[in-house]
Amino acid sequence: MGLFRRRKKEAGPSCSVVVVAAGSSSRMGFDKVMAEVGGEPVIVRCLKNFQHAPSVSEVVVVTRADLVPDVARLCQDYALTKVTKVIRGGENRTQSARLGTLECDHKARLIAIHDGARPFTAVQVIEDAVARAAQSGAAAPAVPVKDTIKSAQDGVVERTLDRSNLYAMQTPQVFDGDLIRAALQKALDDGVELTDDCAAVERLGMKVALTAGDERNIKLTTPTDLLIGEVLSEEVPVL
Repeated sequence: MGLFRRRKKEAGPSCSVVVVAAGSSSRMGFDKVMAEVGGEPVIVRCLKNFQHAPSVSEVVVVTRADLVPDVARLCQDYALTKVTKVIRGGENRTQSARLGTLECDHKARLIAIHDGARPFTAVQVIEDAVARAAQSGAAAPAVPVKDTIKSAQDGVVERTLDRSNLYAMQTPQVFDGDLIRAALQKALDDGVELTDDCAAVERLGMKVALTAGDERNIKLTTPTDLLIGEVLSEEVPVL
């Protein structure tokens, strides 16, 4: 035997992902996660990104009850093998996220929560957030705010905020598994509805580390966003 043994390459952190796609799409006017962008359903493009992310071990999709069969069929049709479960969501986003975390592998050290209406999330954005959360316990991608932001009351400006300290949050937001389960349950117990999962752990006094987001990692919310998505689908190849 030689004097030097080749060291085994250490595996990176492994992460379970909850994709929340249980909203009513009221601002879109039709079901956005099933709408096509670049020739594929939004939810499929979203899930493909995690299928190809090395750090992701499993994906749990949380959607509306009427969409469970359709989403499950799409996962089979597109060979999205990392999707282990497609489940019914709750009455609001916080409940849906909590239900998803309960379905993740109980041994999962890290759990990421992602908006199902973000189909253009680069694998590098995912990997960076997972790696940072493995170190800090909570991390999320963000981009600096470019517009001037005003604080207003009753339609009257109160003050101008310093945008150098402002960031637009994106997903996936990645957390220690036990931490995010407890934080979401605490929010539900307190009757607090959140639009951002980082806010749940912030309520417990936990600091969230920011990683580099991507301007293309948009959330499809309105019909105009779908038009932008068609352009982005030409720039971001389907994996």
